[in-house]
Amino acid sequence: MTSRQNTSFPSPAPDGSTAHGYLATPESGTGPGVIVIQEWWGLTDHIASVADRLAAEGFVALAPDLYGGRTTHDADEAGSMMMSLPVEDAARDLAGAVDFLLTKSTGDKVGAIGFCMGGGFVLSLAAQQGDKIGAAVPFYGVGPAVPSTYEGLTAPVQGHYAEQDGFYPVDQAREQEKQIAAESGAPVEFFYYDAGHAFHNDENLVGTYSPENAALAWSRAVAFLHAKLG
Repeated sequence: MTSRQNTSFPSPAPDGSTAHGYLATPESGTGPGVIVIQEWWGLTDHIASVADRLAAEGFVALAPDLYGGRTTHDADEAGSMMMSLPVEDAARDLAGAVDFLLTKSTGDKVGAIGFCMGGGFVLSLAAQQGDKIGAAVPFYGVGPAVPSTYEGLTAPVQGHYAEQDGFYPVDQAREQEKQIAAESGAPVEFFYYDAGHAFHNDENLVGTYSPENAALAWSRAVAFLHAKLG
């Protein structure tokens, strides 16, 4: 049986503050670590369930709470929360999450998987943390955290993007795939799905959840994380 708990960890913020998150541990008690980064809705039950599913696959999964306990199911409010989130503060909390998870998991690297806003943070985290990240899995990454350059990124990247994405047109996603490969030199593979934005979220309130595509993307992501992290 997997273990689940709310947890806290040091943030490298100048004020020495503490960050919080949701930690899911496999039955074995340890395993490779994966950071799970929330959508613009916050650390919802869906994101916690992603951590639980990763723990069931043998990973130690940590979902940092970037909104300090706030969640919403209103798109306007979610957009406002995302845009008012200081990217530098969130990046520091995520850096703290990486260091904390390295003490709780096996290996000298962790993976990162994120959705929507969290997909953007996956890419920025991989670029900022370099060799500490062993695998990066952005799902339809958007938002202010999407980096302008990927020169610091060393981790292999597996992306999952929608062909009918109103937030991030597929042509832009294809250009991003090329940019990451060109600037980082890391292995990059994006998969494109006949679906809309947030097709993986089974709590999706806008009707774009696609069970078949979600299952395929998830199986690819889990296999990739196992291959790169153990």
